[in-house]
Amino acid sequence: MSITEDLNPELERELAAPFASTPGASVPEGGDVTGSGSAWRLIVRSFFENKLGILGVSLLVLLLLFSFVGPIFYHSDTTIATYNINLPPGPGHPLGTDPSGRDVLGRLMTGGQDSLIIGIVSALVSTIIGTLWGAISGFFGGAVDTVMMRIVDVLLAIPTIFILLYLETIYHPTVLLLIITISVVSWLTAARLVRGETLSLRTREYVRAVRIMGGGRFRTIVRHIIPNTIGVVVVQATFSVANAILILATLGFLGFGLAPPAADWGSMLSGGVNYIYDGYWWLIYPPGILIVLTVLAFNFIGDAMRDALEVRLQRR
Repeated sequence: MSITEDLNPELERELAAPFASTPGASVPEGGDVTGSGSAWRLIVRSFFENKLGILGVSLLVLLLLFSFVGPIFYHSDTTIATYNINLPPGPGHPLGTDPSGRDVLGRLMTGGQDSLIIGIVSALVSTIIGTLWGAISGFFGGAVDTVMMRIVDVLLAIPTIFILLYLETIYHPTVLLLIITISVVSWLTAARLVRGETLSLRTREYVRAVRIMGGGRFRTIVRHIIPNTIGVVVVQATFSVANAILILATLGFLGFGLAPPAADWGSMLSGGVNYIYDGYWWLIYPPGILIVLTVLAFNFIGDAMRDALEVRLQRR
């Protein structure tokens, strides 16, 4: 016999009325979770509703095609110096030649490969280091947190340009060295952001439940803390790429970029500035425009990702 068999049918209907759904009933403010799709589908949909995000992705795709696919169709010798120095744009050289007689358009393509590889890889390395550092610091707290964050504060107090110039003057600049150098000064911001998120996450019920069930500290950090900081991490990674591109351009402009015949956009811009009063605009504007477009693309993508990952801004 069921529990409700002894109840008056009218009383049973009266008790069940508050829980019955009606066609005109309002849904909770958060929305109907069963009809909103997966979280990642919401993020992707919200991202592509952002026009600046679409513009950023479009710019990035064009830059990648220009740098990595362009040399397949446009063949030029970008390593051997010739006597065709500082030729203006014309037949055979759409963007002219540089002071060593090398084709500017071809060097922009190969320089874009090094610039994008250094920027993206250094951003990934710095984000991984910063995420682990911040998660461990925030989760353990106490003396561990104090020591680890004081290290971050000390490094942040040192001007970035001094660290970069010091490392570059000791070692010969290569792609690997530039990645390491930029990563050394770029992980600090990610560490502070992830540490702040971890301080909030470590008090959540599911983290306490994992600890009560015997889960180890590092397993809790890797499996539960870091995955729940993915929003902050992804946004920080996109901004880190833009920051790395600017740092590389700064080093190149100061003469600490890749040594010739290798090229990066910053070094090309630095070489062109020496001829700013000679009217050789093709040595200055093309690399400068590419640097600006790359930074804008990643900034637009970062802004769109931040909005898409912000739960309050997602459609429910």
